[in-house]
Amino acid sequence: MTRALFICSHNKLRGPAAAKVFASWPGVETDSAGLNAEGALGLRPEQLAWADIVFVMQTEHRARLIRNFSAYLQDKRVICLNVRETYGSMQPALVNRLEAKAGPFLKRL
Repeated sequence: MTRALFICSHNKLRGPAAAKVFASWPGVETDSAGLNAEGALGLRPEQLAWADIVFVMQTEHRARLIRNFSAYLQDKRVICLNVRETYGSMQPALVNRLEAKAGPFLKRL
């Protein structure tokens, strides 16, 4: 089982959409978190410990993740999907982009 963590800004659109899309893939477990979110929506170190692979939506997310959570990323592969905040939740164009960007990495594992 591959555990994939999807990180975006507020964990309201892109991250949860990606987690939902890939949760139905065989052999994949998913979770999502936000770097700007509070409480249950914000990224926790336990989520990074759980994940086999970490996806961020934008390069600035990767930079913040490394700056704030580097101690938890020692053996983690962090992949930037380059998915901007221009989509609505579960919009077909967003789903297609997520599958095209993250799908090949999850198929290889």
